[in-house]
Amino acid sequence: MPPELDFVSAQLALDPRQFIGIPIALVGAVFLSFGAQFQHRGVNKVEAEGQQVTGGLDVRQLLALLRRPSWVFGSLMLGLAIVFQLTSLNFSPIIVVQPLGAVALVITSILNSRVTKTKLNRRSVISIVMCVGGVALFVLIAAFTAVDRPVSDQNLVTIVIVLAVVLALFIALFVLFRKRMTAIAYILGAGVLYGFVATLAKVVISRLQQNDFEWLTLTCLVGLLAAAAAGAYFVQTAYAVGPPDLVIAGLTVVDPMVAVGIGIIVLGEASQAPVLALVGFVLTGILAILGVFGLAKYHPQSEH
Repeated sequence: MPPELDFVSAQLALDPRQFIGIPIALVGAVFLSFGAQFQHRGVNKVEAEGQQVTGGLDVRQLLALLRRPSWVFGSLMLGLAIVFQLTSLNFSPIIVVQPLGAVALVITSILNSRVTKTKLNRRSVISIVMCVGGVALFVLIAAFTAVDRPVSDQNLVTIVIVLAVVLALFIALFVLFRKRMTAIAYILGAGVLYGFVATLAKVVISRLQQNDFEWLTLTCLVGLLAAAAAGAYFVQTAYAVGPPDLVIAGLTVVDPMVAVGIGIIVLGEASQAPVLALVGFVLTGILAILGVFGLAKYHPQSEH
């Protein structure tokens, strides 16, 4: 290999240790898919008991979910998914492992089709392929162009301020339009918030490893918990008004796109990527997002 290419390769490729995060993230995706299916079943059983969900889950409905074994088991599996996701972030940059959750979309689609005996139509399958294909290509590009960067205090302040604005905006929209919000609206809200959760989790892990736990890290942790709580609420409501594979499609595309956007713009994880790679990020991201909207429109369980 010419010296010039050797230099480029050395600058752009991940450290071999950072590839460890990829299989860990894939295991987390499996837990995510099964957890989503069980939680969806729990929400449906609560609705079958006459507690119809309209305008978001209320306290009575949330308590009813806690009494459903399927929902509780699904929550435990999602907890395992989070553990694997956080572990993968400990090894690899956000823009490499976060999008791998899209594998859960394929598993969830197959599970939901079998459980509900609902055959996916051609347009739904094409939408799923667009989601997974777009994310797979995105990860392939990121795996050879991403670099881990230390997070400065200024970076962290920027992320926390943007999260505060986004959280306030979604809460306001929910209060004003909760009766008219559709599954895709809840999914987009949860995906955006979970994107911040992944980013802040990465930051907290890095700072704990550096024994740097001070007020800014604590603020980051509080923001993480607030975004996680609001996102979880949106997800449970989305299960009540949409199929689980649509919910997972939104989360595994919107969530990583937001996290990746922060990783690229704020944290500089793609600072050494060539222009062609940046174009690839944009095109593959658009492909995956179009797949989400296609699934929302054409999924058999979304048709009215």
